Amino acid sequence: MRPLYIQRYLITGLLTFIPIWLTWAVFKFIFSLLSQVNLPLVTAIFSALAGAFPETIGRLNQGWLVSIFAFVVTIVALYITGWGASHVFGRRLIAIFEGLIQRIPLAHTIYGGTKKLMSLIQKKPAGTQRVVLIDFPSPELKSIGFVTRTFADAGGRELAAVYVPTTPNPTGGYLEIVPIERLVATDWTVDQAMAFILSAGAAAPDILPFEIERRAPDAATLP
Repeated sequence: MRPLYIQRYLITGLLTFIPIWLTWAVFKFIFSLLSQVNLPLVTAIFSALAGAFPETIGRLNQGWLVSIFAFVVTIVALYITGWGASHVFGRRLIAIFEGLIQRIPLAHTIYGGTKKLMSLIQKKPAGTQRVVLIDFPSPELKSIGFVTRTFADAGGRELAAVYVPTTPNPTGGYLEIVPIERLVATDWTVDQAMAFILSAGAAAPDILPFEIERRAPDAATLP
C-alpha cells in the first residue's frame, strides 16, 4: 500500500472518529452529571436489596448498572419536578421549599442567583438579542455569548452582561460586561448556538446569520 493511501485513510479515519468521540464525551459528561445526583441513594437501595435477595438483586448490584439506574431515576425526577412546577400543588411545594432556603444565609444567595439566571435564559432581554457576538478575547476575534440582562452604568451608558461559554463544555465560561453598541446581534436561537459551541463550530450553516464589521487595517502595519 502506497504511503499516500495510508495518509489519506488515516486522515479520513480521524475525521470520522472525531464527531463520534465528541458526541460520546458530551454524553458521558451529561450522564455522569445526572447519575451522580441520585447515585448514593440508589447505591444504598441496591445494597439493601442485595442483602435481602442475594440470588436475584445481588447479581444486578454492578457499578455500571447502578449508574444507569441512577441516571434514569434522575431523568424521571426532573420530569416529575417539571410537571409539578406547572401545576398549583407543585408550585406551593416549591414556595415552601424556597421559604426554607431563604432562612439559610449562604444557600439562599446561591439558590436565588441560580434561579434568576434560569428565568433570564427563558426570556429575551429588552432591547437586544439573546445570542450575540462580542469582541473576545481580543478586539480582532469574536466569541458567541448569551445576554443574561441589560443595565446602565453610573453615566447612563447601556451595558449588557454576556456569558461566554467554553467549547466543548459550555458549563464553564466567562462573564463579560459589554456596551450595547458593541454587541453583534444574531438571529440564532439558544439551541442553535449551543449546537455550534458543542460541535466546536462544525454544526453551523455555510453562511452565518450575521455580518461582522470589517475594520480598516492599521496604518502602522501597512508596508
